[in-house]
Amino acid sequence: MPVRFRPLLPLAATGLAATLLAAACSAPPFTQLSGLMLDAELDEVSGLAASHRHADTLWMLNDGGNEARVYAVSHRGGKIATLDIAGVDNTDWEDIATFELDGRHYLLVADTGDNGGLRKTLQLHVVPEPDALADATVAPAWSIVFSWPGGARDCEAVAVDAAGNQVLLISKKRQPPELFALPLRPVAGDDDGEPLVATRLGELAGVPQGDEEEVRANPEMARLRSQVTAADIARDRHAMAVLTYRDVLIYPRRAREGWAQALARKPEVHPLPWLPQGEALGWSDDNRALYASGELSPAPLLHLNP
Repeated sequence: MPVRFRPLLPLAATGLAATLLAAACSAPPFTQLSGLMLDAELDEVSGLAASHRHADTLWMLNDGGNEARVYAVSHRGGKIATLDIAGVDNTDWEDIATFELDGRHYLLVADTGDNGGLRKTLQLHVVPEPDALADATVAPAWSIVFSWPGGARDCEAVAVDAAGNQVLLISKKRQPPELFALPLRPVAGDDDGEPLVATRLGELAGVPQGDEEEVRANPEMARLRSQVTAADIARDRHAMAVLTYRDVLIYPRRAREGWAQALARKPEVHPLPWLPQGEALGWSDDNRALYASGELSPAPLLHLNP
């Protein structure tokens, strides 16, 4: 579940659009406004990922307490289709990833939020990406039930490395953030009927914590703005992008290097000057850019050029 900042003053959709466009004009070249999500259902977007099989399409999901469904959305922010996921609940959905495995396309939904540190198990649901962009209902191809080693964590950032058969998860509240892994496709006998236990791989280096002035003025807000809220691996595996409420962090990966080694080096840091409650981030399908959005209605859809 999200950390709620002080709400923005109410704005009509047209007024907000004008405000965002003005901000885009003054933002660094890194940030551009791709579109605006005006659909009332897209009001708590906490995860997004680019489709690998449908052009000009992003898959998005809402935070916990909403319907167990994902949405196909255009790069301009318009809703295209709704995909209901049968047999599961949206306890606290926080991220989504797209990937290809054995010639088939999938979506991974991460039910991994735990603001109160009370959940004993969490779930990842893998569903087939549909052939057509139309309203439909699908069931998971498989689900992964897991727990954390050494106690509960809140996790809003989940990424898939299909080539490495890994799901990578980043803790939100602990500093420095921790990196964990689970098998993407567990084999028979991996769990023996018990939840899998995520493997701790290491920590993320170089996550900005705010300057001295910010920490002195409001240490709690400075800490909150440094929390990790989303992550995604580029389709060609050249880098992982990580989102905080303050920045986009790019961690390049060297050839034949594991993600733990890549994330142990300081990242490229790109400030986010105008994305309230930013909790959704995903690479474009061509690996050249990123899309980002947040829990706001209407919500801006940003195009980022790292």
